[in-house]
Order: sequence, then structure tokens, then C-alpha cells
Amino acid sequence: MATRKDMKGRILRRGESQRKDGRYCFKYVDAKGKTRSVYSWTLTTHDFTPKGKRSGPCLRELEQRIQRDLFDNVAPENMTVLELAAKYTETKTAVRPTTRTGYKTVLNFLTGNEFGGRRISDITTLDAKEWLISLQRDHGKRYSSIHTIRGVLRPAFQLAEEDDLIRRNPFNFELATILVNDQVAREALTSKQERRFLDFVRGDSHYSRYYDAFYILLNTGLRISEFCGLTVGDIDFERGSVCVSKQLQRSSDMHYYIERPKTSSGVRYVPMSEGVAECFRRVVANRPKPPMEPVVDGVSGFLFLDKNQKPRVALHWEKYFQYAVAKHNRIYKDELPKITPHVCRHTFCSKMARKGMDPVKLKYVMGHSDIDVTYNTYTHLGFDDVKADVLRFEEEAA
Repeated sequence: MATRKDMKGRILRRGESQRKDGRYCFKYVDAKGKTRSVYSWTLTTHDFTPKGKRSGPCLRELEQRIQRDLFDNVAPENMTVLELAAKYTETKTAVRPTTRTGYKTVLNFLTGNEFGGRRISDITTLDAKEWLISLQRDHGKRYSSIHTIRGVLRPAFQLAEEDDLIRRNPFNFELATILVNDQVAREALTSKQERRFLDFVRGDSHYSRYYDAFYILLNTGLRISEFCGLTVGDIDFERGSVCVSKQLQRSSDMHYYIERPKTSSGVRYVPMSEGVAECFRRVVANRPKPPMEPVVDGVSGFLFLDKNQKPRVALHWEKYFQYAVAKHNRIYKDELPKITPHVCRHTFCSKMARKGMDPVKLKYVMGHSDIDVTYNTYTHLGFDDVKADVLRFEEEAA
């Protein structure tokens, strides 16, 4: 499944397309299950209508109106919280499969929870706050899970408010003001820990088979889904780059699918150090040659295959890291911390920051859509990381 872009190179969302004459189209399914289409000469409000063409709302504005109309057509006055959440998620026609899975999880939870059966007109802000607090305090829900639940209910109630079904949105408050954030901050590995882990893996009779992959993840900053989606054609040894343009995912029902980056920032070329290039050369040379190449949404040639000749996914690598660290810690008293693919990504970003890489360039390499995410890495630097720079700046000023 190729990335769909318009004539200006912008990635199009699900349901969007551009005709040969330049006009944009959005296809959707109405409340009666009938497929319909709307058209516009512009995609966003920043576009200019082509000369000689009639101006009108851009396609993205039309999509928002369609979402509102779909919601209006299914909103009874005595709607329950569960019904509101279900109807809201039904109107979200252009979301990613992982987001859709998250919606189902929230709806399943509300189905079995008393709060889901309450009428939306009866819910007050105090009710919403007390319910969320009880989920953490009495039911043991983690902050991240409650954040996901509120992430559906807040915009759903906002639509209900704008449609005059309720007087105000009871979920219009910051979650951090009422709950304890129990999320564990991701800590980057120190240089010593990284070397110790790689040295152990390289010398281990079993886990040495994963050394190249571990080294690549620690020295490229790739997201694990991007890493799993790499194919032979993505590695350019002559240019010294890795083309990142897709992510490999697997759903709970074991369905493999290709997902495109959420933003244009996710599509990028990541430079390879010589060490990374050597690892990729071994990976390509030792790559299994199955009698029939696995194909996912038209993509084939995946670098890493499992024993069933299927592409390896994130869960595989999370387990490999977990077992390798556990074996190290059974042998040595100086234990390693928990290492995951995302810890590798965070370690690489922090490592580049410590070495003084320009934040704008680091933003590109990491595929961050917002430079604030990149700058947050710099807040994780410690005293030793900045001491040398302070002393150097002082000497230069003298």
C-alpha cells in the first residue's frame, strides 16, 4: 500500500484523494451506510483556489462538517455515556488502526462500568472527577489507562455541548490536577551501561544472534515499528542512509499491516555510522531466503523474519531485550536497568544531545513532528553532561 500524496507532496488521510484535474475528493459512509463523496479545489485553508475555479470550503473543513453531521443524526436527548462514546468514535472515519483498537478498548470498559450507563445530561464536572479518581484509587487503573479513557470522553462530551445536548463539558479539565501521575519516566542508558549490555550480548552463545539488531536500535534512534518495517531496499550502503517511510504493525488478531507515519516528519533518511553499516551488511547477508517472501500490503523484502517466515514485530524485540537483560542480571551483581526498544531510541537521542548535535538536526533524525519533544531530551542531561561545556565556555570568555 503506497503512501498517497497530493500533487504538492502532502500525505493524504484515509478517504482523501486528488483527481488528475487537481480537485480533491473525500469519500465517507453516511448514517444509512451509503458511500458518499464531497469535493474541493483546496485541501487546507492555506491553499489558494486555482485560477478560474469556484472557491469554497477546503476539503478538511468539509470533513469536519461531515463528522458533525454524522454525530447530529445519531444523538438522542437521553443518550448514555456509553452511547455518546460509541457514536463519537463512529464519526471518526479517518483514524489509524491502532487508534481504532484504542477506541474499542475504551468502549469495552464503559460497557462493563456503571458510569457508562448514566445519562450524559446528568453528569457534572464533580461526577467526572470523582469517577476518574475512583478508577485510580479504588480500581487500580494506571494513569495512562485513565488518560486514554478521558481522551475519548472529553472530545465526545465537547461535541455534545456544541450540539446543545448538555450545558457544559464535564470533562473539560486537566487530568494531572486530580490524579497522581504514576507513569515511570524513561531513563536513557549511560554510556557504561550501553557498552556493558552490548558486550554481554556479543559474547553470549544465545543472544549474540540479536547483537546487530540491538546495536542498530541503540545507534539510529528508530522507532521499533519503523525498524520492523525495514526492507532490503531501504538500506543504501553507497549513500550511507536508511530510508524510513513506513511502520510494520500487527493487530491483536495477528493481522499484519503497514502504517504510514502520522506526519511528514516521520518520513526521513537516517544516516548510518560505520558500525551501523557493518551490522546492516551482516543482517542483509544472513537474511533468510524463504521459498515465498511474506508480503504485507504490497511490501516485501523485510529484513527480520521469525521462525514461521513472518516479519518480526515489536513484541518479538521487546521479549528479546527482556530475556537478554534478565540473563545478564542473573549472572552479574551489577544489574542493568530495564531495556526496551524505546529505551534504545531515548538513549540514542540523549547520546546525540550530549555530543552537542544541533536540536533541529536531531529533530529530523528522530522524526519528531514538534521540536519541543526534541528539546525535552536536553532536560534529561545530568551534571557531568554539562560540566565540560560550562568550563569550556568559561575558558573561551577569559
